[in-house]
Amino acid sequence: MSADAAKALTFEFLSSLSAGYMMDITQNYFEFLALPVTYQLDLQSLSERNRELQKTLHPDRFAHLSDRERRLSVQYTAYLNEAVSTLKSPLTRAQYLLKMEGIDTFSETQVQLEPMFLMQQMELREGLESVREASDPDAVLLALQATVDGEMKALRSQFDGFYQQSTPTSLDAAAVCVRKMQFIDKLGREIEALEDQLFDE
Repeated sequence: MSADAAKALTFEFLSSLSAGYMMDITQNYFEFLALPVTYQLDLQSLSERNRELQKTLHPDRFAHLSDRERRLSVQYTAYLNEAVSTLKSPLTRAQYLLKMEGIDTFSETQVQLEPMFLMQQMELREGLESVREASDPDAVLLALQATVDGEMKALRSQFDGFYQQSTPTSLDAAAVCVRKMQFIDKLGREIEALEDQLFDE
């Protein structure tokens, strides 16, 4: 099949979706979901768009179409799921926004962080490691979780401020915020895992 013929079939498929606008998996996630490109994303709008498009792309709607069109519906559904998963998380949303600016923080690990921040992370991890020996493990975990939540909230605010400035220097600063968020997010997940373990014991 020629490239032009393939494009024609794809256009016919997309037109059959009748979603009110043309979906295209070459669009970025925000465009694909018809949402504004912003860090302060309305999660309710994201959820609503997801439900609408999941209905639009449901396999039952394409049971009468060709194998190629059914495969396209699967491909578009996979892209939709990836888009929603990425934008739903404040961390991966920040990483995706930076990726759109040409800054890869998904695989990049060379961002230099201040010694004070790294020292704080070491202290928090030491606190997490000593939870089992604490007289009140639940209280220690709650305190650690509160610290993590507070730091993450502050970093999200800082990231948004730097991202909105949209200068090379501010975007570099936003990347530093993301790197810190990765540390905090990992610690938060470890706190949750330990809570589950203690609950099961």
